[in-house]
Amino acid sequence: MTVEKTVPVRALSRRSTLAIGGLALALGLGLSPAQAQQTVKVGLILPMTGPFASTGRQIEAAARLYMAQKGASVAGKTIELIVKDDTGTPDVTRRIAQELLVNDKVSFLAGFGLTPLAFAVAPLATQSKTPTIVMAAATSAVTEQSPFILRTSFTLPQVTIGIADWAAKNGIKKAMTLVTDYGPGIDAEKAFKERLTAAGGEVVGDIRVPLRNPDFSPFLQRVSETKPDALFVFVPSGVGAQFMKQFVERGLDKSGVRLIATGDVTDDDILDSMGDVALGTVTTHHYSAAHPSPENKAFVEAFRKAANTRPNFMAVGGWDGMHLIYEALKKTNGATDGTALVEAMKGMAWTSPRGPISIDAKTRDIVQNVYVRKVEKVDGQLYNVEFSTFEAVPDPVKAAK
Repeated sequence: MTVEKTVPVRALSRRSTLAIGGLALALGLGLSPAQAQQTVKVGLILPMTGPFASTGRQIEAAARLYMAQKGASVAGKTIELIVKDDTGTPDVTRRIAQELLVNDKVSFLAGFGLTPLAFAVAPLATQSKTPTIVMAAATSAVTEQSPFILRTSFTLPQVTIGIADWAAKNGIKKAMTLVTDYGPGIDAEKAFKERLTAAGGEVVGDIRVPLRNPDFSPFLQRVSETKPDALFVFVPSGVGAQFMKQFVERGLDKSGVRLIATGDVTDDDILDSMGDVALGTVTTHHYSAAHPSPENKAFVEAFRKAANTRPNFMAVGGWDGMHLIYEALKKTNGATDGTALVEAMKGMAWTSPRGPISIDAKTRDIVQNVYVRKVEKVDGQLYNVEFSTFEAVPDPVKAAK
């Protein structure tokens, strides 16, 4: 963190349509990214200020770390990273993307901290035939908005179905859902309800809270009155601390209502600051800073040295997004034709700090392990400790089509 609620792609404003027309004219006049440039520019558009700034900071730090470790050249070309702050506002994202394409002649667009921001750029990616790497936004439909969009983050249905399966096997018969009211939250709500119901459980209440400036207190009062076996929660990265604080203030931590969630709630970036109230929270997600692989241990150590903090799931999306760009350029021998780059990326597989991942050749979406985790203390700090794995999980929404 929407377009899926407020600005459908098919209903772009007149100003946006004119902007796309202007881009087409500019490209028609020969201002498209030069095929033989010795510098390959990557436009990284992120929320660096505002309520979702932690997402931007994590992704930028990971992208710069990747370049520092792998070098700033690939296939004979110098890589230049151009970072722009869209403040988490779709109109700003669209304007910045157009400027990067026409003025800076970038060969890649990347970043996109929230779904509305990725949706805003999709028509420009299609018009300019520019590979667009989504490193954060997690609504299932994002990759369907343009044939030039690929994703290295995750989808909410992908990481939600596991917690529903876990709940059904662990005595949770009646649950409520509380999600942020935009695309990913709606995806999570639907996936959890369908999966738990199919396993014989029941969702006795659905709650949606505003994306910006959420106050969870009145909604948690409803949970307190209903007394479900569990409350399933999704909130965007960075908002989990506020939710947890109000969960405790309402006394729900002592009410017998089990808190289960996707890993956004116990985001590694803020988890340790939540305090012991987070202990025991069970979540499912695709990355934990405590993931016990040698690749992740090296990644966490290097990230701490470079950014003075632990990486979260946004950081690994940025790291793998840069890997996808580098490896695609190797396949094309440095050529920056957008169609050729996208074809090179389809089906690519590698070992990430999060575990084995691949890009589905048909959907251009990520396939990855999803882990069941519990918040525990490790060497005096809170971590999401994995204890079970769902292997090679695709986006279930696309898989069902």
